[in-house]
Amino acid sequence: MKLTGIGVSDGLVYGKVQFFHKDELVVCHKVKDTDAEIKRYEKALAKAEAELEALEKKANADLGEEEAMLFEVHRMMLEDADYNDTIKSHIKNENLNAEFAVFLTRDEFASMFSAMDDSYMKERAADVKDVSNRLIRVLKGESEVSLTGEHIILAADDLAPSETAQLDKNVVLGFITAKGSDTSHTAIFARTRRIPAVVGLGDALKRINNGDNVWVDGATGEIFVNPDEKTVKGLKEKQKQIEKDKKLLEEYRGKVAIGKQGQKILLCANIGSPSDLEEVMKSDADGIGLFRSEFLYLGRKNEPTEDEQFEAYKKVLETLGSKPVVIRTLDIGADKQVDYLHMEKEENPALGVRALRLCYYRKDIFKTQLRALYRASVYGNLNIMFPMIISVREIKAVKEFCKGVMDELKKEGKKFKKVPLGIMIETPASAIIADLLAKEVDFFSIGTNDLTQYTLAIDRQNEKAATFGDGHHDAILRLIKHVAEEGHKAGIWVGICGGLAGDDTLTSFFSDAGIDELSMEATRILNIKRKVIKG
Repeated sequence: MKLTGIGVSDGLVYGKVQFFHKDELVVCHKVKDTDAEIKRYEKALAKAEAELEALEKKANADLGEEEAMLFEVHRMMLEDADYNDTIKSHIKNENLNAEFAVFLTRDEFASMFSAMDDSYMKERAADVKDVSNRLIRVLKGESEVSLTGEHIILAADDLAPSETAQLDKNVVLGFITAKGSDTSHTAIFARTRRIPAVVGLGDALKRINNGDNVWVDGATGEIFVNPDEKTVKGLKEKQKQIEKDKKLLEEYRGKVAIGKQGQKILLCANIGSPSDLEEVMKSDADGIGLFRSEFLYLGRKNEPTEDEQFEAYKKVLETLGSKPVVIRTLDIGADKQVDYLHMEKEENPALGVRALRLCYYRKDIFKTQLRALYRASVYGNLNIMFPMIISVREIKAVKEFCKGVMDELKKEGKKFKKVPLGIMIETPASAIIADLLAKEVDFFSIGTNDLTQYTLAIDRQNEKAATFGDGHHDAILRLIKHVAEEGHKAGIWVGICGGLAGDDTLTSFFSDAGIDELSMEATRILNIKRKVIKG
């Protein structure tokens, strides 16, 4: 029997299925001494916070700083005054036991988040459930998830990020879930830890039984349950080929990728924080084509200072040496929200005040980041990139603002370099007027994720609508080709830093179009290099 879900983490593995059923039974009973019950709750709260602190340290070592931030966010949720007051109110005013008070508060807060229009806030529903379930488990005196045996394919309705982060790779070879998406924290952690995974199976998971022999293909999303000998033979051959391909890719390490127009194509990596550098250095990357600087702003109680940002940028630039590093200025807004900025609720945040538009209203934040960037510029090959530019007027204003920052640093006697300035092409508007924009900047980088969203009028965060999305749509490919042509006419280089950059089915098209740079997840670089060289 073959089932299909969403492949979120590459790899082909097999083992016996072991189901992880979460005991969500929470019994309600009345208590007489509410003060004592509140003290019991506070003791459990302290223990849960200590667990998360330990998990954050472990995640930082195993997964990296960016991923570990999630558990800092979880600790902040446990410390939230409204959350705690609601739980204590249920105990005090309704004489409820602490477990049931947490259970009620969990569902109240999760429902509130789920009802929000913003996709980022919707994801917080899963987080509040995760931290609440941890509290309930501590109150009930239960231990964390434990598995027995070896060579297990873990099956569950869903896995919380904290559970995924703790999976023992010596025991769990892969996992499959009924719920989930390729953008969830669980999926991200699976990729980071290189655990093959398929999510989003829905009711199909019910067709699998405990102890079944299962093959999981995390690349295709296919699951083979108790396959016959012929199928197993084919899967083993595919597994051998995957391992063979990994070894063959090493032959391309250090080689130069020359495109079909004779252009040298730089193959670069996308990162979110300095903690990603280890993977970049292993990948044979020609540089960093996208440093998503907004991750320095997420998972915090206040905005990062100029010195904090300076140290992060400096570390990346020093590590890469002479290789180019493209740092995108903060792209906060849409699905990436931070409470301390007190941004107004928007009916359609993807079309609202995000990225450079936020910087227009919060010039103080923009100025702090630019000062940190220019100060760090002397430590490497920095390129600054601005997101969501849609007009010549905007880029001229940004360039003038940068000049003001440099003048200020000069007066203060601080060292800096004048660096190349580029923009992301991620809206139909910027793509169509690429000829005008190219005269104002040093490079283009096409953000295919948003370009697809805005061109096809499909919300990239809406799972149902995403079914109709297609990054290979002729409209997208024509816009990419047009941008490359107009950029080259003006004498600037043109790259791609969106999800399509690592799509090897489009590598030949990009090479034909004269694309000069492709930036992707570090693990995909050698495969794309092979595709370019083989033509």
